[in-house]
Amino acid sequence: MCADNDLVGLTIRSLLELRAKQTPNAAALLAPGREPMTYGQLLVQVDQSRAALHAAGVCGGDRVVIVLANGPEMAAAFLSIADCAVCAPLNPAYRELEFSFYLSDLAPKAIVVERGQESTARAVAKNRGIPVLRLCPCVDGPAGSFGLEHDSPSTGGARPGPSQPEDIALVLHTSGTTSRPKQVPLTHANLC
Repeated sequence: MCADNDLVGLTIRSLLELRAKQTPNAAALLAPGREPMTYGQLLVQVDQSRAALHAAGVCGGDRVVIVLANGPEMAAAFLSIADCAVCAPLNPAYRELEFSFYLSDLAPKAIVVERGQESTARAVAKNRGIPVLRLCPCVDGPAGSFGLEHDSPSTGGARPGPSQPEDIALVLHTSGTTSRPKQVPLTHANLC
């Protein structure tokens, strides 16, 4: 697709746009028993998610925690959120104390959980006043397709513009085996 030198200065979005332009009908996300999502469809998904996140008040630089099981929707959600904000994935199996620590440490603008899935993260977020966005998988659509629902009106902020290579796309935590976990921010340039 690209030589290493060609990746300098790229963002997740610019890589998706390049791939969608080169091979829009190539499979981007796969799942057993589901139609593949093409790169062209993935770019549309990212744009729809950007609009939904903005409607929920999420803007560039805001942190959004995702608490989703591994799968194509989680992958599409990561790409969508990282395109216009900062994505912070957390393990759905965490306990209340762990969610409490991570949500306090990350100070997210919102969290994303799957609609209909009860999660300790949802309860902890509610107690902390963090808006919860519900990811609604489109099971009849291509692998990875989803919608986002929210109850709260937009709380302002400028419409998210295109991410820059130096913008943070992903925040992970160290394992914390010898002390408290520490944040590890990764930029678009790091990921590309």
